[in-house]
Amino acid sequence: MGSVVKDVALKEDAPQTFLLEKHIEYIAAYGANKEDYEYCMTEYLRLSGIYWGLTAVDLMHSRNRMNENEIVEFVVSCQKECGGFGPAPAHDPSILYTLSAVQVLCMLDKLDKIHIDKAVAFIAGLQNKDGSFSGDKWGEVDTRFSFCAVAALSLVGRLWSDCPINIEKCVEFILSCMNFDGGFGCRPGSESHSGQIYCCVGVLSILRELHHIDDGLLGWWLCERQLPSGGLNGRPEKLPDVCYSWWVLSSLAILGKLHWIDKHKLKMFILASQDNETGGIADRPGDMVDPFHTLFGIAGLSLLGETSLKQINPVYCMPQDVLNKLGVNAQILDSQ
Repeated sequence: MGSVVKDVALKEDAPQTFLLEKHIEYIAAYGANKEDYEYCMTEYLRLSGIYWGLTAVDLMHSRNRMNENEIVEFVVSCQKECGGFGPAPAHDPSILYTLSAVQVLCMLDKLDKIHIDKAVAFIAGLQNKDGSFSGDKWGEVDTRFSFCAVAALSLVGRLWSDCPINIEKCVEFILSCMNFDGGFGCRPGSESHSGQIYCCVGVLSILRELHHIDDGLLGWWLCERQLPSGGLNGRPEKLPDVCYSWWVLSSLAILGKLHWIDKHKLKMFILASQDNETGGIADRPGDMVDPFHTLFGIAGLSLLGETSLKQINPVYCMPQDVLNKLGVNAQILDSQ
């Protein structure tokens, strides 16, 4: 007996146009009330939340709607003596939030406000003997952390000059996580997952090592993530989720295979996941919106060529003009 494909149906009255102004209002208003229950309950994500919101409004040409001085002051307050950043001042440092801090300050052109050498030392100190990276002092290993390390070091200009990590070992570990289907998992032997694939492809892209990938095999696996609704899932037998409009689509863009999926159907899935009253984008049509899915829905639409948005870089998930100014780039395969 064959398995039933898990999917969602798009309603006829679902939004079919990009609600730019409503999304700007949604992001600008989020967190304005510091006493709001949802805001208080997400303190453990605060720094990443700032990255999601700032990137989204920047892509929508509306960065002026954010209080940039307040953002810089908050990011600076999150750096610990060890050099790493926590999600909020009272939280422990992690490589995840260290990347978010670097991305935010790059967008605001304020990297000089933090102790870069200390941040670099914190990142380098999390590399293990096998080339992998731990997320924090507790030692969990995940390919996400390898991406955070490599991306952050490249953004602060310390990847190729005075590099503090073992790049060869880093690549070896990433390749040890490659599976028979062409994909990557969080550690060696873990199943392939779209989010981990983005991280591993991203590392190899930044380090100019994409030749190790079977781009045809991996491209096919990624295309198989598109369901009849047009949405993408993270792995087989799962429901579609707007965030994979980024993880899957960006990986395809890096591999030069963005044209391998039905772009129109994916665009309609993302648009149907918008809230036409409050603005914002949900994980799938009819669900509650949040800043995380709003950013990755907008980022996906940028990759799909939405003309009202800035161009996004598929490796760093940052506006391309920011990276141009920094002189940062990564390897992208030619379309084929």
